Amino acid sequence: MIKHKFAIIGCGVIGKVHAECLTYIENAELVAVCDVVEERARALGEKFNCSYYTDIEKMLREQDDIEIVNICTPTGLHAECGVICAKAGKHIICEKPIDVNEENAAKLIKVCEDAGVKLSVISQHRFDKGVVELKKAVERGEIGKLYFGGSYTKWYRSQEYYDSGEWRGTWALDGGGALMNQSIHYVDLLQYIMGPIEEIYASCASIGHERIEVEDEAIATVRFKNGAIGVIEGTTNAYPGLFTRLDIYGEKASVVIENDKVVLWKYKNGTEKEVVDKDRNIIAGSSAKDISNYSHILQFKDVIEAIEENRKPKVDGYEGLKPLKIILAIYKSNRERNPVKL
Repeated sequence: MIKHKFAIIGCGVIGKVHAECLTYIENAELVAVCDVVEERARALGEKFNCSYYTDIEKMLREQDDIEIVNICTPTGLHAECGVICAKAGKHIICEKPIDVNEENAAKLIKVCEDAGVKLSVISQHRFDKGVVELKKAVERGEIGKLYFGGSYTKWYRSQEYYDSGEWRGTWALDGGGALMNQSIHYVDLLQYIMGPIEEIYASCASIGHERIEVEDEAIATVRFKNGAIGVIEGTTNAYPGLFTRLDIYGEKASVVIENDKVVLWKYKNGTEKEVVDKDRNIIAGSSAKDISNYSHILQFKDVIEAIEENRKPKVDGYEGLKPLKIILAIYKSNRERNPVKL
């Protein structure tokens, strides 16, 4: 068996999640980690018995066996770090979102294409069993004409969360707040299932936290190109943290996914569908309360298979651009107090 050798840049919360997930993939091996804070890099390197660095280019020079690099830095550094690694011939797994603006994201995509390396942007919930089944059902026409789609992320983040890093809650490095950081997963699922969004009208506010530049409340009405309408709602003020939910209402059925599980799938003919995902809870640890990391593992495996089969990853750079464009349009609509066309 060929072992695919990984490195992780960014040894914070999500970097630790990536490292843990790699231990569940038989043909993956974490060989190096990197963080500008030496203490964090050393701690993660020692925990997973691999080399640690504080300089990306030094890591790439000294460990030429690295094949895949996972970018887990603050968002505003995603493209910058990814470009360095792609130019060194490394495949990239980039945490969400791909970057804080389209220009940086486009540069990363182009550099990866020019270098002939794979780029995958984390949207792990596309690999959830319920989402996979729903996507297939929509494509087969089982849901019928789509009428409405709603994305709701009602989470809680304390003031201490934002104070834990100078980059948190800033436009430059966080890229946004409740939408860009927390809601982006279900914003992506909304457009993945419903199709492209044509127009957005939004309102955002920062009212529940101190010393943050970005929004902790946001709501948007959306109109899809297929004629359906919908809602995007995101908050980090919903104490103690409530749920993420995707509502899909169609001509023939309604489907609700809550906290990554199908909680309702009813057809108008009176039948119901149950989707059981037994595998998603195989990991004892989790990145946040009640959130399984199993879908991260599935996305990592997809990247490995894409390399072995010489195909695009299922969530490539262009797919990663889609939720970024939607959220940036929401911010623009809020600033201009007008609807924004996509």
